[in-house]
Amino acid sequence: MHRAASTVLAADDTVADTPPADLILPADRIFDDAAVLARLAEVVASAPDARTLRAATVGVLKQAQKDGRAAIAAAFLAEPFRASPTTRAYSYLTDRIVTTALDVARNHLHPLPNPTGSERLSVIAVGGYGRGEMAPHSDVDLLFLTPYKITPWAESVIEFTLYMLWDLKMKVGHASRTIKDCLRLATEDFTIRTSLVEYRYLTGDADLAAELGKRLWTDLFKSTAPEFIDAKLEERAQRHRKQGGQRYMVEPNVKEGKGGLRDLQSLYWIGKYIHGVRAASDLVRFKVFTQTEYEAFRAAHEFLWAVRCHLHLIAGRAQDQLTFDMQVAVSEAMGYRDGGGRRGVEHFMQAYFRQATMVGDLTRIFLVAQERTHTKAAPMLERLLKRKPKTAAPYAIKQNRLTVSGPKTFLSDPLNMLRIFDESMRTGTLMHPDAMRLVAANLHLIDRTLQNDPDANKLFLGLMLKHGNPERALRRMNELGVLGAFLPEFAPVVAMMQFNMYHHYTVDEHIIQCISHLSQIERGELADALPLATGILVGGVNRKVLYVALLLHDVGKGRTEDHSIVGAQIARRVCPRLGLSKKDSDTVEWLIRAHLLMSDTAQKRDISEPRTIRGFAKAVKSVERLNLLTVLTVCDIRGVGPGTWNNWKAVLLRNLYAATRSALENGLEDVNRETRENVAKRSLRDALSGWDAVDVKREMGRHYGPYWQGLPPATHVIFAGLLRDIPDDAPRIDLMPDPDRDATRACFAMVDHPGLFSRLSGALALVGANIVDARTYTSKDGYATAVFWLQDADGHPFEESRLTRLRQMIHKTLMGEIVPRDALADRDKLPKRMRAFRVPTTITFDNEGSEIYTIIEVDTRDRPGLLFDLTRTLANAHVYIASAVIATYGEQAVDTFYVKDLTGLKFHSESKRHSLERRLREAIDRGVERAQT
Repeated sequence: MHRAASTVLAADDTVADTPPADLILPADRIFDDAAVLARLAEVVASAPDARTLRAATVGVLKQAQKDGRAAIAAAFLAEPFRASPTTRAYSYLTDRIVTTALDVARNHLHPLPNPTGSERLSVIAVGGYGRGEMAPHSDVDLLFLTPYKITPWAESVIEFTLYMLWDLKMKVGHASRTIKDCLRLATEDFTIRTSLVEYRYLTGDADLAAELGKRLWTDLFKSTAPEFIDAKLEERAQRHRKQGGQRYMVEPNVKEGKGGLRDLQSLYWIGKYIHGVRAASDLVRFKVFTQTEYEAFRAAHEFLWAVRCHLHLIAGRAQDQLTFDMQVAVSEAMGYRDGGGRRGVEHFMQAYFRQATMVGDLTRIFLVAQERTHTKAAPMLERLLKRKPKTAAPYAIKQNRLTVSGPKTFLSDPLNMLRIFDESMRTGTLMHPDAMRLVAANLHLIDRTLQNDPDANKLFLGLMLKHGNPERALRRMNELGVLGAFLPEFAPVVAMMQFNMYHHYTVDEHIIQCISHLSQIERGELADALPLATGILVGGVNRKVLYVALLLHDVGKGRTEDHSIVGAQIARRVCPRLGLSKKDSDTVEWLIRAHLLMSDTAQKRDISEPRTIRGFAKAVKSVERLNLLTVLTVCDIRGVGPGTWNNWKAVLLRNLYAATRSALENGLEDVNRETRENVAKRSLRDALSGWDAVDVKREMGRHYGPYWQGLPPATHVIFAGLLRDIPDDAPRIDLMPDPDRDATRACFAMVDHPGLFSRLSGALALVGANIVDARTYTSKDGYATAVFWLQDADGHPFEESRLTRLRQMIHKTLMGEIVPRDALADRDKLPKRMRAFRVPTTITFDNEGSEIYTIIEVDTRDRPGLLFDLTRTLANAHVYIASAVIATYGEQAVDTFYVKDLTGLKFHSESKRHSLERRLREAIDRGVERAQT
C-alpha cells in the first residue's frame, strides 16, 4: 500500500482537469490541488490497508469539499447575480472530487499494472452536470463507459469510487454501459437520450469518450430530430401541467415550472441535438435565435440560476420551489429592498416573472419553429380535407399558422401591430413563430401616435368584444409585450406579484383570467355554476363598459395609495382614449373605484341587517350599476385562483343582490326590521303546521326581534325542534351539511351563560373547523341559540364521517371537560411559509352600520386560534356578541363582530372603545408570539 506521492495521479492518465474560464474565484481557492495531493500522498504512504486508505481519502476530500463550498458561497453572496461563474465553480469542485476519488480507487485501491484493451474506462458527466452547471446541492450524474462488457477490475474501481462519493454525502446518479448499450437505451428512452445530449468527458480513456460522441451523432441524433422534438414538446407540456399550468403561479418552481430553467434547457437540447453544437452561443450562427435574443436568454439564464443557487444555499439542500418564506430570504440575499410602496420581495418576484415570461414564450416560439422545420408534412389526404383559412396581404398562412407575407409591408403601417391579433382571431389560427418574433422585435412602432389613434383603439376594443375569446388575444399580446406597449398604464402590473397567499397569479394574469371568466359566462358555459351572472348578461348589459372595467380594475396596484382610487384615476384618462362616451367612462370609473364594495359587503357584513342593504343600495344607486358590479365581482373572485370561488360566496352575493335589487325597485323604506320579522314568523308558522297550537305559540313568543331578522327560515325550524322540551342540564346539537352553501351548519341550543360564543369558537377550532359565519341569540326564557356555518381546511362541508367527532368535541367543551385555551396552545402555530407575510392589525368601530349594534372589524393575520382569542377577550370585557362574520383572504383574516355592552347599548364611549381595542391588540400580539414559537 505504500507508494510515492507522484503516483497519486499516474503519468499515463488522461484527465480533463483544466479549470474552466471565468470561475467565481481562482481555481486553487475552490480546490487546492497541490495541498490535496500532498495530503493524499501522506495518506497513501501510511495507510495499512484498503479500508483505512478509503476512509482517509474520504476525510481529505471532505475537508476540501467543505472548504471549496464555503469559498464559493462567500464569493457568490458578495456578487449575488454572478450565476454562471458560480455554477461553473460548483461543477469544477465536483470534477476535482470525482476525478481524485476515481484516481485513488484506480491507482491505489485496485491498481492494474498491465491493463488490456477491454479494461479501458472512461468517466463522463451527463445531464446538468455534463453541461458544467451545478447549484450547491445538484445531483451528480455519471456515466462509466467501457468498450465491452464490464470487467471485474472496472467494476471494483467504479464501486469503490461510488462508495467514496456517497461517504461525501453526494447525490450520485450513475450507470455503467458500453457504447452499444448507450445507443440502444437512448433509442428507447428519451430521458437517457437527453442526458447524453450534454455529455462531458471527465477522466480516463479519452478516445472511448470521443467514440461515444461520434456514434451518438451519426447513429442516433442525426436521423431522429423530429421524434426528439416531439418528445421534448410533450414532456414540456406535461411538466407545465404538473406544476400548475400557469407561468404566474405565485410559488413557482425555478427548475420545472413554466418559464423556468428546464424550459431554457429544452431550447439548448434541441439546438444541440439538431446542429451538433457544444455551446449555446453557437446557436446564433444556425439562426436558432438572433444575437439579441441570445443575449436576452443569457440574462434570463443568469437570473434564474442565481435564484436557484440562493435557494439551495438558504435551504441547505436541493430546493427548487420558490415558496413564500424562501422568496423573502432570496430577495434579501440578492439585495432587493423595500421602496415605491412595495416590499423588496415584490420587486424581486416581478423581476423573476419578467424573466420567466421571456424564457417561456421565446422557448415556445423556437421549439414550435424547430418542430415545423423538422417534422414531416401532413399526408396529402389530410391536407386536402383540412380547410385552409384564407387571409390577404400583408398576412399569409404558413403551416396552418398566421404569419407575415412581407415584413417590410407589414412594418410600414404600425397599425398592423394590432391588426395581426385581430386577423389571428378572425381566421381562428395561431400566430406563426416568425410573426411573433417580428412583432416582439418591433415594439418601438407602438408609439404615442398609435396609442392615441382612434382606429387603433377601436381595433383594440374589438379584440375584447368581437370574437368571443378575448383572453387568447390579450394573453398573446401580453406575452409579446404589445399590451403594455399599447396601454402604458397596464405595463407596471405586468408580472407584478402580490405577496400574499390569497392571489394565485400575478396582477396581469389575474386580469386576463377575469376577462376569460367573463367571456365564458357570455358564451353560456357557466350557466349551471353561475345562474345569477349568466342571467344578468342574458338580460343585457353594456359589454364595453364591463370589459374595459375588468381590464383596468387592478392597474392601480403597486402604489402607496388605494389601488381602487388610483385605478379610477387611470380609467378617467384611458377611457376617452379608447373611445368611450362620457357616460360610459364615468361608469367604468365608478366600477373600478367600487370594485371591492360588493365583495366586502357580502363577506364582511351581516346582510340580514337592513342598514347594510340600505347603505349598499345608496352606494350603487341603480339596477344597471348593480348588474355590472355583480358580474365584475363574480369574475374578480373567480380570477383570483382555483378554489377561491365557492357556493358560500355565491349564496352571499346572490342574497345581497336580491335584497339590493328589491330595495332599488321597491324603495329603501321597505327594507326594515318589522317587515323581515313578520315574513319570518309567517314562514315558521307554516312550517310548524303539524305542531300543537300551544307549542307553536310558545315558540313564536320566546324570541326577540333580531332572532327573526338574522336567521334564514330553515334555521328557525331547526331551533324550534331543539328548544322543544329542552332540558336545562345538557346542550342540544344539530349538525347538517349544507352543500348549497359549501358549509356545515352547526346549531346549538342550551341554557345561556357568559362566554358561550367563545367556548363554541374554541371547540370548533380544536377540530380544525373554519368558521365563516356565526350568530347567537338569547331567548326571553333564558336559552341561547347559536348557529355556526363551518368549512374544513379545503373550504368544503365536513364529511359525514367527521361529524361524530365534531359533536363529541363540542359537547365536551360545553360541559367543561375540555378547556379550549389549554387544548389550543400546541395547535395554534403558524406554518413556516406563512411567517414571511406582514399583515398589519387594523381594528375599527362602526356605530352607523347597524341600528342596534356596534360593529367591530378586526383585520389581522389569520391563525388557528385567532377567533377564540378575540371572542374570549370580548367575553372577558363583558361584551355581548350577537353575530360574527368571518372572512379569510389567504394569510389575512377579517373578523367582524356585531356587539352590545352589558346594558344592551352600543359602545358610544370613546374611552371604552380605546380600552377594548387595546385589549384586542394585546390578545392578537400574544397569540402571534405563541404561534411563531
